[in-house]
Amino acid sequence: MTHLSPKRAPASRHRVARAATAVALASVAVSAVAQSGFPSRPVRILVGSAPGGGLDVSARAISEALAGALGQPVLVDNRPGAAGSVAGQVLVKSQPDGHTICLGAIGNFAVNFFLYKDIGYHPLRDITPITGIADATNILVVHPGVAATSVKELIRLAGSQQGLTYGSSGTGNAGHLAGELMASLARVPLIHVPYKGGGPAMIDLLGGRITMIFASPSTALPHLKTGRIRALAVTTAKRSTIVPDLPTIAESGVPGFDVNNWYGMAGPAGMPRPVVERLNRDLVRILSSAEINRTFVEQGIEPAPSSPDAFAKFIRAEFEKWGRVLKGANVVRE
Repeated sequence: MTHLSPKRAPASRHRVARAATAVALASVAVSAVAQSGFPSRPVRILVGSAPGGGLDVSARAISEALAGALGQPVLVDNRPGAAGSVAGQVLVKSQPDGHTICLGAIGNFAVNFFLYKDIGYHPLRDITPITGIADATNILVVHPGVAATSVKELIRLAGSQQGLTYGSSGTGNAGHLAGELMASLARVPLIHVPYKGGGPAMIDLLGGRITMIFASPSTALPHLKTGRIRALAVTTAKRSTIVPDLPTIAESGVPGFDVNNWYGMAGPAGMPRPVVERLNRDLVRILSSAEINRTFVEQGIEPAPSSPDAFAKFIRAEFEKWGRVLKGANVVRE
């Protein structure tokens, strides 16, 4: 007769218990999705910008693929205003059942809270992170007449001349944040000149009326090809596949510099975890497709899917980082 060792019996029972628990949890997750009825009707993706911009184009590309994955129509609902905060306000008032989600950017989920007296929600308490969507670098470009061919030379120039100006497409966007961070880390004075869009800012740079812009690739590349502006570096911590030959600002003399004009998907607070995981799973698969990658690269962005927990951690880090930068810059809240 074979005797079972008394020391191994508990371990065997524990393994059986763990397996039973895992099966039970999986059953609960499936049951929770079934009970939620998700998706039982069309899904709405809120976008905090007007049709035609990078966020809107990305949302429409994602919506087509997501509709196929969910078996329900996926509609893009543009709600421009207050740098994306209007879309955030609509989101947090929606039912947390997965049928209303928001494709937002750094402003919606990390920055606007520090720029406006009341955006109507708290980015860390009132949303449910689902996944990162994209990383978007900006390119530091200067007018050819500027006596600087590198970031180090530009910093020296800024230190010797009180009044180097940089344009942006508006207060609180990635171009503005990049200037504030450079001024803080390099300890040089820079004067922010906000415009109503990247196009008008580029016009003034081409005309020599401002010194530089932290421009999106789609805005900068046509003029770089003709030599009408000069590129010095990219703003993200890693080099961009869009312009792989350009160094980062961090490796060009400003350690720790990282400005990523990222996109992410989130829902209102209180979404059931199984629904979040279902959306995450479908979106991560969609973002890994060659078609979406091609669409994103054409917009000057790169897919950046993540787990819900990783995205939540990332949002918190960005929220804390830009809170410190903007408070240090004494930016007045509107």
